[in-house]
Amino acid sequence: MKITVVGTGYVGLVTGTCLAETGNEVICVDIDKEKVNAMRNGTVPIYEPHLDVLFERNIEANRLQFTTSLDEGLEHGEIVFLALPTPEDEDGSADLSYVLNVAEEIGQKIKTYKVIVDKSTVPVGTAEKVQAIIAKNASCDFDVVSNPEFLREGFAVDDFLKPERIVIGSSSERATALMQKLYAPFVRSGNPIIVMDEKSAELTKYAANSFLATKITFMNEIANYCEKVGADVDKVRAGMGTDSRIGKRFLFPGIGYGGSCFPKDVKALQKAGKNENYDFKILNSVIEVNKNQKTILLPKIEAHFNGDLNGKQIAIWGLAFKPETDDVREAPAIDMMNGLLEKGAKLTVFDPEAMPNIKKQFGDKLKYADSMYQALEGAEVLLICTEWSIFRTPNFSKIKEQLKSPVIFDGRNLYHVEDVKNEGFTYISIGRN
Repeated sequence: MKITVVGTGYVGLVTGTCLAETGNEVICVDIDKEKVNAMRNGTVPIYEPHLDVLFERNIEANRLQFTTSLDEGLEHGEIVFLALPTPEDEDGSADLSYVLNVAEEIGQKIKTYKVIVDKSTVPVGTAEKVQAIIAKNASCDFDVVSNPEFLREGFAVDDFLKPERIVIGSSSERATALMQKLYAPFVRSGNPIIVMDEKSAELTKYAANSFLATKITFMNEIANYCEKVGADVDKVRAGMGTDSRIGKRFLFPGIGYGGSCFPKDVKALQKAGKNENYDFKILNSVIEVNKNQKTILLPKIEAHFNGDLNGKQIAIWGLAFKPETDDVREAPAIDMMNGLLEKGAKLTVFDPEAMPNIKKQFGDKLKYADSMYQALEGAEVLLICTEWSIFRTPNFSKIKEQLKSPVIFDGRNLYHVEDVKNEGFTYISIGRN
């Protein structure tokens, strides 16, 4: 099949590359000429495990191409994915300007039947808006489909190639049949393609992300309470997670969630509720608790230094909002660093992938280390903000040698408390004695 993907961010690039991997002819459209030229030359603009191999293979096979011309893209694709940014607006709602502006252009340019697919995370009713905007000028038949993505950064390629489910929101039999044909190679193991109306499909993505954010936040509150009463959150988590109604995933406490999806989507659903005079009380609490959780270790670090952080050297491991990505959007590490810098601390940081993106924001306010151990040189304590695998089994003797004092503040509960204490460290984590 001939596919066009408009937008080459995380979702668009993974979508285009993985669809090409199953033999489709894909053209990806982006307005950034420099980015398009780089991709044509085989440069992957984001860090996503396994994406580079598929990317290079499909470019070489001429199944994956890139252009800045929307006209070229629309002439090519029978199915056109809109994988455009929907950033948080000032009032918390999703900014649909990118999606709607492209829809306006599509209406003016399409000449034959197309399936226009909203792949971006968009509020309920967006498909109707896109349909109406295109219909103003379109001289041919078309359908608009809602097809939300459920891709986890760091696992996006696997999630696309082996999806747990595919959601198609469409009231058109013709469009639904084309979408089912497109996705058939990805569900050979029997995972479902779920067809529903467009509004339900749009809400499904927001509901899923908001529920997961709520689950994380609830566990963080339990962890905070554990510290008050002397309970161990690891034991509580094990007791909860073995209940099949709850499950083990997303029960790991820490310094809050971040990224490009959860913060934005929770706020967008909250605002959408307000627009309908409905108050999402749970989401209000999730947003407030997560905001506070991001800096939950800051008072403990202050207390360690008797309230005076001025001039204190602190090493930080992990800057991305989660491991296996270079994405620092809404990363808890940013809130921690801002809080520490405001109080006069000096920071040396290390992350396997995210340092270039952090450097764009912080510049020379930080010192950037070439390795996790180099970051420790001259530091008085270590703060861990992201659970990268390379941090899980460090050389504790080397850490102790490098630090001025053997103190670790762990925002991701990477280590067993007794193991670290037996190594001679003062170890402060989340929800554990």
